[in-house]
Amino acid sequence: MQENAIIRPAFLKEGDTIGIVAPARKISAEELAPAIAILENWGLTVKLGRNIFAAQNQFAGSDKQRAVDYQDMLDDKDVKAIISTRGGYGTVRIIDKLNFTLFKKNPKWIIGYSDVTVMHSHVHTNLGTETLHATMPINFNKDAESIKLLEKALFGKALNYITPWHKYNKTGTCKGVLVGGNLSLLYALAGTKSDINTEGKILFLEDLDEYLYHIDRMMIQLKRSGKLAGLRGLVVGDFSDMKDNTVPFGKTAEEIILDAVQEYKYPVCFGFPAGHGTKNYPLFLGREIELSVKEKTSLKFL
Repeated sequence: MQENAIIRPAFLKEGDTIGIVAPARKISAEELAPAIAILENWGLTVKLGRNIFAAQNQFAGSDKQRAVDYQDMLDDKDVKAIISTRGGYGTVRIIDKLNFTLFKKNPKWIIGYSDVTVMHSHVHTNLGTETLHATMPINFNKDAESIKLLEKALFGKALNYITPWHKYNKTGTCKGVLVGGNLSLLYALAGTKSDINTEGKILFLEDLDEYLYHIDRMMIQLKRSGKLAGLRGLVVGDFSDMKDNTVPFGKTAEEIILDAVQEYKYPVCFGFPAGHGTKNYPLFLGREIELSVKEKTSLKFL
């Protein structure tokens, strides 16, 4: 599709309804309760997917149950935002079961990170609509600042970030539409109709619990497929709990990424607080940003 005019869903206001779904790993009522209380404290009405506490092995119910819940929220005119309970694995199994016809008529915020990268990428590529990469209910007790920033984002308050210098940063300033998410999911979506076009854009990457050689393989794939050469800039978030083999790979995840983009002239910011770390700052994917990497890094949404 043409990526000229990005659609921005309406920001939330007091009294609006937010839908909570579980498109991947299962969750319990006890785990979800604190997040429901916080969302209601913001003045929002919470609507739960009808199968949200279903369980089938590691999944929150069958593929059909999880797809039904997401479809319900996509189609419900009263639901102004959809937040996933948690990541894990499973969204890619239901994405092709979803119909976005009514979503196109009534765009709404898609919220989450990690496995929700499937939704972010699919919606950006096929529907040209902004989405919100942000913390999820399973993590609402993890960091108060990230929750406050999510509230600001959903209610339309300005988000601009300043982060400290990182030794691997590559200086420079650029503007472009922000895309990306979890590296493993972007790698898994390559060649599918949910794959993103990175040309002329600023790419964000994060990941969790991967072997370092897997990180290298995925970055080489991005490079060989042309997804790195045409970037305007790169934002690197948390690469948490990385694993190594008995014989060390010899580089950290950050060093692997730096090596993959070393030949390119665009700015690169490392250590941005988004992903699976303690802090998970909200990022509007599909929105133009200005990225300035100097003594400190400034990320400003336009």
